[in-house]
Amino acid sequence: MILANLRQLLPEGEVDPRLILALLCGSATAMLALKWVGQKRIQEKMEQARRARDLGLERMEKVARRFKQQNPGIQAGHILALPLVELAEKLKEGSLSPESVLYTYIDQALKVTREVNCVTDFMPGCEEQLQEVQRQKKKGVLYGVPVSIKDHIGCKGHISTGGLVQFLSKVEEEDSVIVKVLKRQGAIPFVKTNVPQSMINYDCSNLIFGQTVNPLNHTKSPGGSSGGEGALIAGGGSILGFGTDVAGSIRLPSSFCGLCGLKPTGYRLSTHGLTSPIAGMKSVTGMVGPMARDVDSLALCMRALLCDDMFCLDPTVPPMPFNEEVYSSSTPLRIGYYDGDGYIQPSPSMRRAVQETKKLLQEAGHTLIPFALPRIDYVVDELFTKGLFSDGAANLLDKFKGDIVDPNLKSQINCYRLPILVKRILALILHPVYPRIARDLNALCGVGSAKNLWKHHVAVAAYRTEFIAKWRELDLDVMLCPALGPAFNKGYPGKLFAATSYTNLYNVLNFPAGVVPVTFVTEADEEELKNYRGHYGDPWDKRMKEAVEGSVGLPVAVQCVALSWQEELCLRFMKEVETLARERKKKDM
Repeated sequence: MILANLRQLLPEGEVDPRLILALLCGSATAMLALKWVGQKRIQEKMEQARRARDLGLERMEKVARRFKQQNPGIQAGHILALPLVELAEKLKEGSLSPESVLYTYIDQALKVTREVNCVTDFMPGCEEQLQEVQRQKKKGVLYGVPVSIKDHIGCKGHISTGGLVQFLSKVEEEDSVIVKVLKRQGAIPFVKTNVPQSMINYDCSNLIFGQTVNPLNHTKSPGGSSGGEGALIAGGGSILGFGTDVAGSIRLPSSFCGLCGLKPTGYRLSTHGLTSPIAGMKSVTGMVGPMARDVDSLALCMRALLCDDMFCLDPTVPPMPFNEEVYSSSTPLRIGYYDGDGYIQPSPSMRRAVQETKKLLQEAGHTLIPFALPRIDYVVDELFTKGLFSDGAANLLDKFKGDIVDPNLKSQINCYRLPILVKRILALILHPVYPRIARDLNALCGVGSAKNLWKHHVAVAAYRTEFIAKWRELDLDVMLCPALGPAFNKGYPGKLFAATSYTNLYNVLNFPAGVVPVTFVTEADEEELKNYRGHYGDPWDKRMKEAVEGSVGLPVAVQCVALSWQEELCLRFMKEVETLARERKKKDM
């Protein structure tokens, strides 16, 4: 009776009458009721998002089936096998129609996501964009090329969730600058892809859309946070995708899925219109960048994006068109290299990939110079971790209010939620036994004040100066180094965020860095892994070993790095590595 009266008094859908009743009955009951109501609303929001996703997949199936029925002669296998550069040429010359390519990729993306759960949103506007592209008098560099987009990159009329319930109501009013430029260059964005909850993780799981798995091995993670992109492209459901990278989120899924990916220098491409759970963080430079099957695809993409449209739509982007001369150069390079960073011991296949690539480069006439990373512990703990969480993770934790933490992220979030005093005490207790973990706990306390934040920015700039001075002293052009891998077993990225040391260094330095697959895990690598001990003998070393077990046959990559604003040189080096690795593979067959 009381409930019935309350329902009549309260505005429909705004306040649950059971909550009011609980408040009348006592505070303890009220708290339980409040928690129940909150979780019920979270579940309802997530279910609504899942229904919208499922309706999108149904629409994908309808449009793909309709096109196949109307065009029974389409050779889907031929279209899907074409490299991006060749596909773009055929689209421009008219030997392939944009319709045949778009609907073939829609159909393939549907197949891939049913296998690995990587697509979160279909963009029905792609059919209108298809018509718009065909009306354009001038064909853009990416004319008719279907592209996939990471979940949090803004697309008009679509939600950028970041894997968080808090962002589910955020329908984008306009396209992000990167999407606008893609469309002006003739590209057709057609799906958005999955991310880990909050994106501060390199697995790919959230409670809204679920777990994405690696198409090469379903017991493995595709990496993250651009994991949906990695899985979709590796599965053949996209030929060009876009991710973002603040600690390795383009390079890690590229490494785990056997793809090429490029993290450009900060601000070389526009990041306007991207959703972030740590907006305002400036100590570490995040970036948007392309992912694809080969290096030429990345170069074509950068060629398309570095145009007047980009520079006009976002005047903060320096007007630097793609430098064709640098990319096509064949001048021998002076290449620095290291096969371990000293913070996380590389897996056997990681080290072997660098050593074999070094040998190939030397045989091709390049000069290889050993490089010792200066003060890597300081970089990871004091510059990266303390910088990324300079507010003690307060902004990130705010995004979890009214949300349920994904199991794959719990160990991370539980650590971030510890009061600063508790973190300090734990660090003091653990330091004699586990010094690396103790340093990380101290770094997670943040900087403490605006004054200290300014000092932190000075420290980052000073380290960058120190690193560049060493680079110049050795007269280096580029750097060859390990890429974290092979693909981790599911659940491990959330337990080993420290392993991003191999990638986050170049976010701190703000250097362009790319990943190229060069080999595969062998039985010998797996056997050698049994002797893996790590540098510290702490739980992180044990987790690293467990994370990469059972990986025979999976791809292993290397990382290629250049100085700031030298994306073309970085890509040129990546292309050299890719060519040499492919030639060796042909000889071995």
